[in-house]
Amino acid sequence: MRSLFSNSRNYHHLTEEAAMTTADSIGSPTRLQGKLFAMVVCFILGLGSLVAWNSMLTISDYYYKLFPKYHPARVLTLVYQPFALGTIAILAHTEAKSDTRQRNMTGYIMFFISTLALLVLDLATSGKGGIGNYIGICVIVAAFGVADAHVEGGMVGDLSLMCPDFMQSFLAGLAASGALTSALRLITKAAFEKSANGLRKGVMLFLAISTFFEFLCIFLYAYIFPKLPIVKYYRTKAASEGSKTVSADLAAAGIQTEVSKGGEGDDKQQQILSKKQLLFQNIDYALDLYLIYVLTLSIFPGFLYENTGTHQLGSWYALVLIAMYNVWDLISRYIPVVECLKIKSRKGLMLAVLSRFLLIPAFYFTAKYGSQGWMIALVSFLGLTNGYLTVCVLTEAPKGYKGPEQNALGNLMVLFLLGGIFSGVALDWLWLIGSHEQF
Repeated sequence: MRSLFSNSRNYHHLTEEAAMTTADSIGSPTRLQGKLFAMVVCFILGLGSLVAWNSMLTISDYYYKLFPKYHPARVLTLVYQPFALGTIAILAHTEAKSDTRQRNMTGYIMFFISTLALLVLDLATSGKGGIGNYIGICVIVAAFGVADAHVEGGMVGDLSLMCPDFMQSFLAGLAASGALTSALRLITKAAFEKSANGLRKGVMLFLAISTFFEFLCIFLYAYIFPKLPIVKYYRTKAASEGSKTVSADLAAAGIQTEVSKGGEGDDKQQQILSKKQLLFQNIDYALDLYLIYVLTLSIFPGFLYENTGTHQLGSWYALVLIAMYNVWDLISRYIPVVECLKIKSRKGLMLAVLSRFLLIPAFYFTAKYGSQGWMIALVSFLGLTNGYLTVCVLTEAPKGYKGPEQNALGNLMVLFLLGGIFSGVALDWLWLIGSHEQF
């Protein structure tokens, strides 16, 4: 394994030299305008990638009132993940031939329609429970899963061939969606708590705001992001290295790319590593992401809603726990911006990821014997480590590869990430073993 990583580093060095030669012929990104604005756009696009799903998690208190016997936090998560994982598996296999622009636009449009459908369904049924309405919500949640696979894999793959700052901003946006939805949920709950049917009114306002954010993402990705000079630079560079996934985005920016024919195109394709080779060189990074999200999703959100007992905060308790996780998940994604605080060692990352599994007994004994203060501290640490390690892995893994390889590797990383989420969601049900609840 040591020799494998050594060969990988040598290959990275060679490809970096080739990339620098290509960059000189196109222009340096340091001389291009729009980096800061591009980071802001990436942040908003990241927010839109998960704001719909985080909306579902954050209004789980409402669904527990409508469907008290159906374990909404656990069931809806379990519905969401197979569709996300199955879709990303297909898209990761075909990523080299797929149109990244079409893929991301499809995902954001699906998010917009599905969030709007969730709002319309509740209005049409007047907020009533029942198995029919629950099935309708499950169908919408499945659509969220398909949309997530389109957007998260597409955006991570696309941003992997750009500068790490864009990736960090996108990942921070993913976490910000959780923090934003938690803040909005607490505000709407406080505003409508004492009014007639106040819980439902707060949820309606909440879903309307989420729908607006999805529409904003469609507009930004379609008309703003591809036209930024620094984005055009990186996509042109990727196209010169043989990437076919960026051609539609370059066309939207008014840049036509020539389709290589004959020997030159074949030579470029032969020089590009296969997905199997990329995975073999980065299997530790892939396992890092898988294990990070196995642990996180085995605790969040189902355990926090159903297994933490009754405390002084009452109905606010679960919402506060979710909010604390989301806030620290967001904060931690900015820690790696400071280079001296970023873990770059592959062994160091694996050790940090494995050490998080000590949180399982910590949560078990805290839920059984601890106070709400200890539980809030543990949840905060869970969010802190989740966001920090995610950014460390996803910004380090693509370094040194060519554009098409970075896109492929980004999709593979998301595949393992979603695989970890799916496994964590399934393992989350083990917390119910020995409880007196009847499924």
